Amino acid sequence: MRIAYLDCFSGISGDMFLGALLDAGVPFAILQKTVADLNIGATLEIARVDRGGISATKLDVIVNGEKDLPREEFWEKQNRGQEPAIRGQEEGAQWPVASGQTVEAAHSQENRGTHSHEHSHHGTADPSAPLQHPTERETGAQRGPRLRSGRDDKSGLVSGTEVAADHQFHSHTHADGHTHTHGRHLSDILRIIAAAPLSERVKQTAGEIFLALGAAEAKIHNVDLEHIHFHEVGAADAIVDIVCAAVGAESLGVDEFRCSPLNVGGGTVRCAHGVMPVPAPATLELLQGAPIYSGEIQKELVTPTGAAIVKVLASSFGPRPAMTTSTVGYGAGARNFDGHANVLRISVGETAEVQTSASNSGDEQEIAILEANLDDLNPQLIGYIMDLAFAEGALDVYTAPVQMKKNRPGTVLSILAPLELEERLRGLLFRESSTLGVRVRHEKRFALPRHHEQVATPWGEVRMKVAGVNGTPSQYAPEYEDCRRIAQQHHIPLKHVMQEVLRLYLEKRDLEKHLDRKHG
Repeated sequence: MRIAYLDCFSGISGDMFLGALLDAGVPFAILQKTVADLNIGATLEIARVDRGGISATKLDVIVNGEKDLPREEFWEKQNRGQEPAIRGQEEGAQWPVASGQTVEAAHSQENRGTHSHEHSHHGTADPSAPLQHPTERETGAQRGPRLRSGRDDKSGLVSGTEVAADHQFHSHTHADGHTHTHGRHLSDILRIIAAAPLSERVKQTAGEIFLALGAAEAKIHNVDLEHIHFHEVGAADAIVDIVCAAVGAESLGVDEFRCSPLNVGGGTVRCAHGVMPVPAPATLELLQGAPIYSGEIQKELVTPTGAAIVKVLASSFGPRPAMTTSTVGYGAGARNFDGHANVLRISVGETAEVQTSASNSGDEQEIAILEANLDDLNPQLIGYIMDLAFAEGALDVYTAPVQMKKNRPGTVLSILAPLELEERLRGLLFRESSTLGVRVRHEKRFALPRHHEQVATPWGEVRMKVAGVNGTPSQYAPEYEDCRRIAQQHHIPLKHVMQEVLRLYLEKRDLEKHLDRKHG
């Protein structure tokens, strides 16, 4: 099976994901054509940059000649009343624009005069030609100062006024004097995507990512999905990030995306609604069920757009699987931290997990079984330990009630894992639980080969897990997470989604059998 593994040790954002795809071999011209087809006044710019000693691809979305300023930097400078820095004097700095103002109004008020801009867009790239990057120094020298209204260039979040070629934005003032500018509705964005000459799979993926973002925002703000204004994701650059992510993922030609635990960063971040904890509320909502942690960098590392991309594309989370790597790509983040490579790494290669044939008894594998008896541990911690074990790569984790000495009710926690993870998971049990001992034994495990098949439904594609003997499917089940996501996004019962997916799969299989007999 051909997979792509995302190393999110420095988080993930839309532009980091696109940079990693380009670095891994996705042709730049494909993304350029996608942006041109969207027709929303945007272009792309790439550069070769250094992040903590790693050479990486940095991609920027340019909208009407303007680039981005990370949102916390924008709001910090705005609150301090500092003069904006000219690019070249301070890396990554742009001129801030007050929330609710147009770029032209702010430019006039500051009496900045007229500036000329030269851009390196690589507009005539040959899809078959090697990707050529200008250096960060070269592109910085070519660009003059640009205005941008507080959009986090790692996430596609907009907290001020967005300038787009095809949409009029409106603003209003709250009772506290806070001016708030709205962007596109979800329906506006989906119409743009539907009208573009993209494959149905790309349209579906991009739509699911925006729906995931909308559902998260709707829950955080306690409003209906239909009433969500994408004031923080509806800008042209965010549409480019998400649609190009779907196009690039399809172009990469992998069967699955898998993802490491995500370093979300820490501290706080200032956005349109004020100071928020990191991860931001929408980000944390999107990453429910995924393993996350906070490292030394106290900045926002995972953005809502990055979280939504991972939520939709990644089939599983955990350590790097056994795979033969053929391509590695690095996508650069906006900031360059001291002693920390701010990059997203993508590894593309083949796994040997799916066997083409099997005996009637299944494929044999030797595994480790780790067990611990727990009678004095808060039950809430048991669920947490189970999540950690799965994130480390456990094959299965389960519990069983037992009656222990002195008639104490207890729990046996069991972990099934590949032999190479035995030591790591044993350490996890000692570190996170109250046990004083862990039992380990090695046993044979026989498993039927399994694979995923895509089932097209009215709400999008769902993976069907299929297992069988000698190539003949004997067991099949819809992937729970796919069905759960659709049920939440479309507000329909989960059982109905699962029943419909199963019906469509069996219908598809019967049709394939009929065609095989007809042409056999």
